[in-house]
Amino acid sequence: MTDPAPPDRADAPAGDWTVEALADPLPLARALIRCRSVTPADDGALDVLQGALVALGFRCRRMPFSRLGTPDVDNLYARRGEAGPHLCFAGHTDVVPPGGGWTRDPFAATVEDGVLYGRGVADMKGGIAAFVAACARHVAEGGPGPGSISLMITGDEEGPALNGTVRMVETLMAEGETIDDCLVGEPVNPEHMGEMVKVGRRGSLNAVLTVHGTQGHSAYPERADNPIPRLLEMLGAVTARPLDEGSAHFQPSTLALTSIDVGNPATNVIPASARAMFNIRFNDHHSGESLERHLREVCEAVQAGQPGRFELEVTMSGESFLTPPGRLSGLIQDAAEAVTGQRPALSTSGGTSDARFIKDMANVAEFGLVGRTIHRADECSTLSDLETLTDIYRRVLASYGAFREETPCRP
Repeated sequence: MTDPAPPDRADAPAGDWTVEALADPLPLARALIRCRSVTPADDGALDVLQGALVALGFRCRRMPFSRLGTPDVDNLYARRGEAGPHLCFAGHTDVVPPGGGWTRDPFAATVEDGVLYGRGVADMKGGIAAFVAACARHVAEGGPGPGSISLMITGDEEGPALNGTVRMVETLMAEGETIDDCLVGEPVNPEHMGEMVKVGRRGSLNAVLTVHGTQGHSAYPERADNPIPRLLEMLGAVTARPLDEGSAHFQPSTLALTSIDVGNPATNVIPASARAMFNIRFNDHHSGESLERHLREVCEAVQAGQPGRFELEVTMSGESFLTPPGRLSGLIQDAAEAVTGQRPALSTSGGTSDARFIKDMANVAEFGLVGRTIHRADECSTLSDLETLTDIYRRVLASYGAFREETPCRP
C-alpha cells in the first residue's frame, strides 16, 4: 500500500518547519529526496535543509566554491552553540544519477509497506533527516550540557569532491573554527542497523602504466619492439606478492587491475604502445608516496637493459587514516547497542568518503543507514531503520552534551 505525502509537511518550503514536525525524520527525508540534486545540481535541497535548521536555532552559512574547469558547488555549514566540546555531523545532499531499472519514480519519495524509496534515501538524505530529527528531539527535551553542534553538508561528495567538503574544511580551519569530533552519516551498515562503525578508511591510489615500443609488421617481429610482453611482465612483477599482511585496524592492501588496453584493431601490426590501469587500496603500512616509489622501482627493474620506455601516472584519491577507538566511536557503539541490542564492530573496510578530508580537522567516525541498495535502482530504507538511526543519533547527542541551552543562538 502506498502512503501519500503528508500535505502539510512533505512539501514544506524553507523556513516553514517546526520543532515538532522535524522530530519525525520522514517528512524532511521526503522533501530532500524530491530535490533532484544530482551532482553538481542542488535543486533546492540545501534551501530545504537550511529552513529546517533555522527552525531549530542553527545559524546557517552557505559556502559556495568554484575551481577552474569544474562545476560550481554550493555547501552549507550550520552551527548551534559557541562553546566546546563541538560535535559536527557531516554529509551530502548530492546524489548519483538514477539510472535505469526503477519500478518507482526515483524522486517521488514513495512510501510503500513501511519502506521509503528514492534516489539518495540511504546515501544519504535519510541519514541527514535522521540527524536533524535527533536534534529536534534533543531541543524539545531541553537537552542539557555545554557544547556546540554543527552540520557540514556538501553538494559535491558523489562528484569530483573538489569544491565540497575539502574546501569547507580548508576554509573553516583557516578561519580558526575548531571541531572536536565529527560523525559522518554514510550508510556503512552492510545489511542491518547496528553492524558497523567506520573509524578509518583505506587509502586509494590509481595508476596508469604505459609501455612504449616500436610499431612494426607482425611477420617481422625482429624489426619491431613489442611493448605488450614487457607490460605483462611489469604487471606480473607488481602483482607477484601481497603488498602486506594487514595491520591492527586494517585488512591487507589490495591491487586490482582494471584495464589492459592496446587499442589495436589490426591482427598483423605490432602496436607502438600498451597501457594498463590499476587501483590500490592500501592500509597504514603505506603512503601514496611510498607506493609510487615501489611501483617505479619494480617497473624500472623490468625495463632495465631493454629497448623502449615506460610512463607511470599516479593519482591519489586519499591517504589511509585511522581515528583510534575512543570517545566518539564508543558513544556511537553504546548508543547503537542500546537501541539495536548489537554492538557495532569497528571497521576500516570499503571505499573512500569525505571523512578523508575531515580527519585533518577532527576525530571522525562514520555511522548511518543500511547501504545495501545505494547507487542501485529502487534505492530504499525502511521507516523502522530511519527511526532506529534517529534514536541512535539522539542518544549520541544526549551523551555528548552537544547543546548549550544558556547560549543564545543568533538567527
